[in-house]
Amino acid sequence: MPRSTGQKLKLLYIMDYLLQSSDAEHPVTVKQLISHLAAHDIAAERKSIYDDIEALRTYGLDVEQVADGQFYGYYVASRRFELPELKLLVDSVQSSKFITQRKTNALIRKIETLASSYDAQRLQRQVYVAGRVKTMNESIYYNVDAVHAGISEDKKIRFRYFEYTVAKERRYLQELAQREYDHCEHDVLASDADRSFPKQE
Repeated sequence: MPRSTGQKLKLLYIMDYLLQSSDAEHPVTVKQLISHLAAHDIAAERKSIYDDIEALRTYGLDVEQVADGQFYGYYVASRRFELPELKLLVDSVQSSKFITQRKTNALIRKIETLASSYDAQRLQRQVYVAGRVKTMNESIYYNVDAVHAGISEDKKIRFRYFEYTVAKERRYLQELAQREYDHCEHDVLASDADRSFPKQE
């Protein structure tokens, strides 16, 4: 890339590398930063790296320096989300029954980008919930979002609520009116001309 363009992107590449490749147990050296920039056709001198790190600190990135004998390295000490918080998010996604396995994997991959590459490996764990079966319906993920949007905008939401029978036929609301369901995080409140359902707290 042209030299002027590379120099403009230099600080961003350094920040990305520090966020993705460093933590308290894995500080990165100036030499590693220079090699990373060179892989993107950006030339850099050692002193300019020091200036760039100081600029990132001024910007608000919590970069710490570690010195051990002849070794000097840098790492991001604190992030927007700490590892225990990310683990909580991953556990919540994995244990949610209304999110499909495909969408679960996609969401976890996105959550992993909020941690260093080393901590991201610690997020790749499986959570088992007794009796919990993942849905196969991808649209549920977006339907829940639409319901929340309607509630926040104080709008009425109209839909036909049904389930599939053993014969793979749809059974609609009026046929389900007298049945009981376990409560979940997204209870459905429904009414029709003949019957209304009490509000659930």
